[in-house]
Amino acid sequence: MPAALLSREDAVARIAEVFREHGFAGASLSTITEATGLGKGSLYNHFPGGKDQMGEEVLAHIDGWFETQVYALLRGSADPRAAITAMFDAVDAYFRSGRRICLVGAFALDATRDRFASRVQDYFIRWIDALAAALEKGGAPDAGALAETTVAGIQGALTLSRALNDPAVFTRQIREMRARLNAALA
Repeated sequence: MPAALLSREDAVARIAEVFREHGFAGASLSTITEATGLGKGSLYNHFPGGKDQMGEEVLAHIDGWFETQVYALLRGSADPRAAITAMFDAVDAYFRSGRRICLVGAFALDATRDRFASRVQDYFIRWIDALAAALEKGGAPDAGALAETTVAGIQGALTLSRALNDPAVFTRQIREMRARLNAALA
């Protein structure tokens, strides 16, 4: 898509992929301009706050996706089992069955964490709280602890899949966590 026709949402999505590949600190403006097709002047026109604003908008974009595709379903569903199944399906698709890193998790692990601390914390807290609400609604004992363990398991499976260059690790862990949560529901 020519840069002139690139929507802001598409630019943010492309910038997110640059951050995934190079990290926030390692993503140079030239790499970002190449990925988006926008010149440096256009980038600063769209993102006058520079790379920090790009990081904020990427995290907001991710947050928006998770809010609609995961959190809202977990909080609002009358059928907790269906909502949890939908969460695992959405997470598997979003992380491309373990082939895509969690950018929020990556931001949490390096010096970028301090720069975006509230967004990073909010992402994980909201996910744990939404999952705990669905588990509690479904009668699972220790719903908060189970939700925390599950989100940690998803993040760990992504890291291990990446470290071992084996996406099947993620697939196996997702299958195990699905079974664990289904067994915990009344």
